[in-house]
Amino acid sequence: MAHSSDARAGLFYGIGAYTLWGLLPLYLHLLTAVPPAQVLANRILWSLLLLLAIVAATRRLRPLVAAARGRVLAMLVASAVLIGINWFVYIWSVTNAHLVEASLGYFINPLLNVALGMLLLGERLNRLQVAAVAVAALGVAIFAAGGGGALWVSLVLALSFGFYGLIRKVAAIDALGGLTMETLILAPFALVVLVQANQSGTAAFGHDRTLDLLLVLAGPVTAAPLLLFAAGARRLRYTTVGLLQFIAPTLQFLLAVLVYHEPVRATQLATFALIWLGCGLYAWSSIRAARALPA
Repeated sequence: MAHSSDARAGLFYGIGAYTLWGLLPLYLHLLTAVPPAQVLANRILWSLLLLLAIVAATRRLRPLVAAARGRVLAMLVASAVLIGINWFVYIWSVTNAHLVEASLGYFINPLLNVALGMLLLGERLNRLQVAAVAVAALGVAIFAAGGGGALWVSLVLALSFGFYGLIRKVAAIDALGGLTMETLILAPFALVVLVQANQSGTAAFGHDRTLDLLLVLAGPVTAAPLLLFAAGARRLRYTTVGLLQFIAPTLQFLLAVLVYHEPVRATQLATFALIWLGCGLYAWSSIRAARALPA
């Protein structure tokens, strides 16, 4: 009974995390007047303050410092660079009407994770998983051959988050500690961006109370889904987490088309059709694998 309630809580946390990620463009669109670099800098610094407060409140500072050394610290530097690139490109894509391409990148990401697991971690793929990756690759090839759209957005988002997840999978540090260290590593660069903006008279913060509040909210907006995800991942099967990954890009795609009326080209539709087919094969493979496990 306890296991069942734990799984239900995990499902709630997981759905909440991916729903918040899927609805993130609604928040970012409120910041279109702010340059993407400043949005990213505020996101890093306000997230850091919130995360440090959580670490202090839970008395996890000493374990964090003890864990973030040597090889783990080097890996966190690499993961910080990757998540910084991912955040910047995503913010840029939302504020420059490329949300369709951004959602495509996050549809590719789960299948890229499968491929990276095979190539770099020695994980074995079943036939359905191989077919899923091949179909997705064909979709990307059609998009590239057809031209139009910003394919680089999709690829940068998929690759940066894919390798970020790979590093965090093997780094011996928990989700809260890892995210705190990553934002701490990025904080000096964020400060440089904001100081330069202030000196040049282009700083967005400090001129409008509503905009200031929105920028401060970047902290909880960033941290909340990550903490929900960490709580959910501990309680759910890996296959279930894999299936939940498709919630966010689905919501992003729907927002792009239905709310922001971004155009969808024929090559993009063909690409999405193949990506969705690949995702369907991946989902079916995950369901079959879960059913094969002993109860």
